[in-house]
Amino acid sequence: MADEHGAWQTFGERLVYDNRWVRLGLVDVQAPNGNRWEYHVVHLARIAIALVVNERDEALMLWRYRFATDQWGYELLGGLVDDGEDSAATAAREAAEESGWRPLGDGEHLVSFEPLPGQVTAPMDIYLWRGAEHIGDPTDTEEVGRVEWVPLSRVNELAQRQELLGSGTLVALLYYLNSQKS
Repeated sequence: MADEHGAWQTFGERLVYDNRWVRLGLVDVQAPNGNRWEYHVVHLARIAIALVVNERDEALMLWRYRFATDQWGYELLGGLVDDGEDSAATAAREAAEESGWRPLGDGEHLVSFEPLPGQVTAPMDIYLWRGAEHIGDPTDTEEVGRVEWVPLSRVNELAQRQELLGSGTLVALLYYLNSQKS
């Protein structure tokens, strides 16, 4: 792939900041025009997201507040993939912890993507379940919000009102809805 016209060359990376959630590096790069410099790259941990859909065409979501964008809205359930943990297992675990609903069966991989590939590595894996069982109250007290089964027919309206938070939620829902048309 590096031989393709327009590919950038990299000559190494210098770590500037590192913790569990984010790493910041300066990557020594050369652009196709021959210019070479250090380019800031943010590395975020892999995220696994659960899209749980029930027989009434509703998606399990959390209505919550995100302080970084000062925004209330709906999010699908998910979180950071722990070292050595399978992405689908993470999505199922996070769904149960954040909502009190455990996805049934094995998750179906829908799509994986990078939301900001120009300057950020932030791999996201989306898994689909077609049902869940209620197992109690949410146990993840940091992810406080209102758990709801939201009709999929509202996705476009919620997107227009900017009430679907994050690319993981938006991509998952739109991908799923588009795949149902075929």
